[in-house]
Amino acid sequence: MRAKVRLDGQSLTVEDLVAVASGRAEVSVDPAALRLVERRHAVLQEARAAGAVYGANTGVGANRHEQTADDGGHGLRLLRSHCAAVGPVEDDETARAAMTTRLNQILAGGSGISRRVAEALAEAVYAGAVPTLHSWGAIGTGDLAALAELGLTLSGERPWRSGLGPVTTIDATDALPMISSSALTVATAALALDRVNAQLRASIVVGALTFVALRGNPEAYDAAVHLARAHPCQAEVAAMLRALVAGSGAPVRIQDPFGLRVMPQVTAPALDAVRDLRNVLAEELNAAVENPLVTVSGVHHHGQFHTATLASHLDAVRNAFLPVLSLSSARLGLLMRPDLTGLRAFLADGPTGSSGLMISEYVVQDLITEIRVGMQAVAAGTLTISLGLEEHASFATQGARSLRRMTELAPTLLAAELIAAVRALRMAPGRLVDGPAREAFELAAKVLDPDMEDRPLGTDLERAAALLPDLAALVQRP
Repeated sequence: MRAKVRLDGQSLTVEDLVAVASGRAEVSVDPAALRLVERRHAVLQEARAAGAVYGANTGVGANRHEQTADDGGHGLRLLRSHCAAVGPVEDDETARAAMTTRLNQILAGGSGISRRVAEALAEAVYAGAVPTLHSWGAIGTGDLAALAELGLTLSGERPWRSGLGPVTTIDATDALPMISSSALTVATAALALDRVNAQLRASIVVGALTFVALRGNPEAYDAAVHLARAHPCQAEVAAMLRALVAGSGAPVRIQDPFGLRVMPQVTAPALDAVRDLRNVLAEELNAAVENPLVTVSGVHHHGQFHTATLASHLDAVRNAFLPVLSLSSARLGLLMRPDLTGLRAFLADGPTGSSGLMISEYVVQDLITEIRVGMQAVAAGTLTISLGLEEHASFATQGARSLRRMTELAPTLLAAELIAAVRALRMAPGRLVDGPAREAFELAAKVLDPDMEDRPLGTDLERAAALLPDLAALVQRP
C-alpha cells in the first residue's frame, strides 16, 4: 500500500514531492484548500469585471496595456502562444513532480484559477497521467512554455503522454494563473537536491572505505579538532567518519594526504548548502507567487515570480558539491599509488604490465571536467526581452538543470573510488575490522565482480553507482 501525501498549499516537503514523483506515494487534496481556490477565483472575477487585471482581460508582457477581445478565446490563445513545445522532453518523474508542485501552489490560494481546473489537475496527479513537457522556454521568471503545454493538455488540445488524464475548459481567468509559476524549475531542483543529499552521504562512506584501505590516521576526525572551529556540519561529518572507521588498524602515517585528512572540511559546506536549499524549496513548493496575486483584499500586481533566492542557493550547492567530487577523484589517485597502499600500482593483480584500474582515473577526470565546464554561476546572467520591458531574470531554471546534470554524472565518479577501495581491501583483507566500514564493504562486495584480471570496467561502474543509495543509508540511520 502506497503512502499518502496531503496537498494543502502549506505543508508539502521535498521528501513528500519525491515520494509522489517516484510513485511511492499518492496524493489527497485538502477540501478546505479547494474551497479557498473557489473563493479566490470569485475575487479575480470581480476584479476583472471592475477593471484591468493583467492577463485576465489584458495582454501579457509588452502587450499588458492592450485589452483583450471578449470572445471567450483569450485563455486558449494565451496558452497556445506560450507553448513553445521545443527542447528535450522531461522524464515522467520530473513531469509528475512539476504537476504536483503546481497543484500544491494553486492550493495555496493566490492564483485565482477556477476550482474546476484545480480539480482536473488533481485528478491527473492522482491518476498518474503524464503530459509531454518540453524543457526550453524558461529563464527563472516562470516556466511559461512548459506550463502552457500542461494547460493545453488539460484542455484536450494536446494528448497525455501516458495514462488517462482529464479534460476541462480553460477560461480567460485560468490561462495565466496556470502558467504563472516556476513549478518545473522547482520540481527539477527538488529532485536533484534529493539525489545530491544521498550522493554526499554516500561519498562519506566511500571515503571511509578508502581510509581503511590506506590505513589512515583518525586523529583528523577527532571531536576536539572540530570543536576548535565549528563551522556548520563539520563536526557532524567528522562524527560520521569516526563511527565508520572506528576500530581500524594502527595508522601508518603521522599525517595523511589531503584526500583523507580534509573530508570533514570539504563535505560540510555541501551538506550545509543542501540544507539551506531544502528550506528555500519548501517555501517555493507552498508559495502563492502568481502575478497577479489574488488575496482576500483583492488583486495585486508584483514581482514575486522572480526566483533570485532559488538561483543563488542552486549556485551555492553546485559550488560546494564540486569540491566533494574532486576530493573523491584525489582519493582515487591515492589508491593507485603503491607507496600509499603497499599494493601494486593501479591495484593491478595480473601478469607483469597489467593496468589494473588505471583507466578509471581517465573516466573520473572526464566527468570532473564535464561538470566544471558548466559551473558558471547562473545568477551572474542578464538579459533584456519583451520590447525591453523585462530586463532581468534569475536563470534558476538553468541552475536546476545544471545541478541535475551533476547528479547524473556524480554516481559514476564516486563509483570509481568505491571499486578501487573494495579492490584494495580484497587484496589486503586484514585491514578490515567489524563495524560500519565492513558493512559497507560487504554491501559492495556482493555485487562487484571479484575478478581482478584486466577487463572492461563498465559493468562494475554501473553496479557500484547503483549501490550509492544503500551506502548513503548507512549514515542516515537515526
